[in-house]
Amino acid sequence: MQTVGIICEYNPLHRGHEKQLRLVRQLGGEGIVCLMSGNFVQRGAPAIIDKSLRAAAAMECGADLVLELPLTAALSSAEGFAREGVRLLGGFCDALCF
Repeated sequence: MQTVGIICEYNPLHRGHEKQLRLVRQLGGEGIVCLMSGNFVQRGAPAIIDKSLRAAAAMECGADLVLELPLTAALSSAEGFAREGVRLLGGFCDALCF
């Protein structure tokens, strides 16, 4: 089984995100884990949509599990955001999709 990780914000989730989730599944992703920022997104801006609603939308579009990116990572630079996401998902996902 291939588990694919996606580091995301989904603020808001849009058709491009839906397409990504669908394509991951079509290309052999048997499990999709989204690591999503919480109520604050990259560089400290407040999310425009509550994290629980964004997580539910991701699940409706094909994610199997949505985990919350730690606040310290979500508030960091793009490099810090990505570095922590890769570190966390790399421990149990077979591949990452961006």
